[in-house]
Amino acid sequence: MSSQDIPEENLPAGQETAPGAVTVADEKNPFADPGLPPHEHRIQDIDERAAKRSERTVALLFTVSMLATIGFIASYVAVPDDKSIYVFPIGHISAMNFALGLTLGLALFCIGAGAVHWARTLMSDVEIVDERHPIEASPEVRAKVHADFKQGAKESVIGRRKLIRNTMLGALTLVPLSGLVLLRDLGPLPGTSLRQTMWSKGKLLVNMNTNEPLRPSDVAVGSLTFAKPEGLEENDEDFQKEIAKAALMIVRLQPDNIKDKRELEWSHEGIVAYSKICTHVGCPISLYEQQTHHVLCPCHQSTFDLSDGARVIFGPAGHALPQLRIGVNDEGYLQALGDFEEPVGPAFWERG
Repeated sequence: MSSQDIPEENLPAGQETAPGAVTVADEKNPFADPGLPPHEHRIQDIDERAAKRSERTVALLFTVSMLATIGFIASYVAVPDDKSIYVFPIGHISAMNFALGLTLGLALFCIGAGAVHWARTLMSDVEIVDERHPIEASPEVRAKVHADFKQGAKESVIGRRKLIRNTMLGALTLVPLSGLVLLRDLGPLPGTSLRQTMWSKGKLLVNMNTNEPLRPSDVAVGSLTFAKPEGLEENDEDFQKEIAKAALMIVRLQPDNIKDKRELEWSHEGIVAYSKICTHVGCPISLYEQQTHHVLCPCHQSTFDLSDGARVIFGPAGHALPQLRIGVNDEGYLQALGDFEEPVGPAFWERG
């Protein structure tokens, strides 16, 4: 449809056009600018009762959003995670997932629907032409922006429609709580678990291969034996988590070859027990050189001297392997005399 086909009664009287635009088409400018159509008032603009109805509708939507958010939190706490329900036509699904999705979806939908209904029925819908202007803001433009902002705040009726304002603030305040509740799925806080293992005073050293407690006579000079704490079994649910911290390597040295004083005090007849977990990125150490008493991590070749406090002599590891203090109980079995005195494995930011 060309501009000549537009009825004259639909053209706004006295409507200003943009600079350079034409109101009548000609050969040079075949497309005319009809301007903006005349503004039509909504029923809410002329009837306060209709405006009140819209206000109550918006407030109801925001209130439903608040109730749905509370329902989301209640569902997360109250609905068992192993319960399932039948929902047609989906079938059997998790009752918790269904409740969480339904309540969170309703909370977000009602906020959006309330905002849209508010904008379409109560906020000003007068179209305003704002001509293009240079990117830099002049004092006049800044003054106009401030004036437009104040006018927009006034036309939004947020100051006068207190019911809408209060319920909207309530809905927007409560709905973020849904995300905070979901943080629970990240698991419990680690606390001091990174500093503690299953080793404690009196725990027997159990051979990883035979699953039998170790005696000093079971450890020969120059041999490498791997051990775990008494009571930790491979079929335990938390076996992998615990063995990743408690795995030991046991080596017997001649007492005269032990250079570090504390290492000698914490050993038993030359038998020393060190963490098997490399202090670089946590790989299990498994290579032992009998002549040099060095152990080597196969991942990145970090090398530790077991005759000198397991200090790092090569590679990217940042600190020595933690040593476990050991002794012998009344029955002649090797036992731990406590836990490691420093965290096992790679360094972390609060290590100390």
